[in-house]
Amino acid sequence: MRTRLIDEFTAQIEALEHQFMRSWMNRDRNGMKSLATGDFVFLLGALTSAILDRPSWLEAATTRFQLCAYRFKDLYVRRHKKMAVFAARMSVEARIGTEKLEGEVWITDLWQRGRLRRKWKLVEPTISRPDTNENLPGLIREMQLWR
Repeated sequence: MRTRLIDEFTAQIEALEHQFMRSWMNRDRNGMKSLATGDFVFLLGALTSAILDRPSWLEAATTRFQLCAYRFKDLYVRRHKKMAVFAARMSVEARIGTEKLEGEVWITDLWQRGRLRRKWKLVEPTISRPDTNENLPGLIREMQLWR
């Protein structure tokens, strides 16, 4: 029973992720706005990180920051009471002005369940490039005490 609830929750958050990404691809300002909290912040993790607040994000995602295609891989979803974390490797094709953003990125999104309507809303998406050191996952796994 518990496994089924976890699977249903994972499917619910994954569906919301796809809804947000499709809204972005379609430049659907109202769709993104309905899924984002009032204090939404977009974070680009890079050597020099950058953030966009909600108004800046909505403007950029409907004009200069164009998502053309995406595909999630290696999904991770975890619930923390009224918060949820969605993380995945993602293949992406996007443009920021004239600059292309293509290839593999890592996305980590924080979702929050609203108090009144009890709907899940996106608080903070973070996109960053994955580390290319292939030894790191094995080194981390070696430290797992539950093995």
